[in-house]
Amino acid sequence: VQLQASGGGLVQAGGSLRLSCEFSGRVLRIVDMGWYRQAPGKERELVAVINRGGSTNYTESVKGRFTISRDIAGNTVYLQMNNLKPEDTAYYYCNAHFMRYGRSSASTRWGQGTLVTVSS
Repeated sequence: VQLQASGGGLVQAGGSLRLSCEFSGRVLRIVDMGWYRQAPGKERELVAVINRGGSTNYTESVKGRFTISRDIAGNTVYLQMNNLKPEDTAYYYCNAHFMRYGRSSASTRWGQGTLVTVSS
């Protein structure tokens, strides 16, 4: 199982970026996929998550600005980030929880971080 993340970069405050994360590998089902971020000197925090049923959850600071979505197959997740602020600067990490064949508990996988830098 692999997660391939892309889409980070440098943007001015008020600008937009879209992150993508593609899940690859043979599993029974994907439980949920989401994005976390970690700024220098801070702990990693959940940004947004979307589950198998399509329900979403966001951290308070990004509500109304970020939107998480997925493709029809459910293997690629997107994070559309609008009205970016300097405090959004961080490494963004894709995460997935999934069920392997023959296992009763979920497994988790992290993608490589992608840097988002928002200049003021």
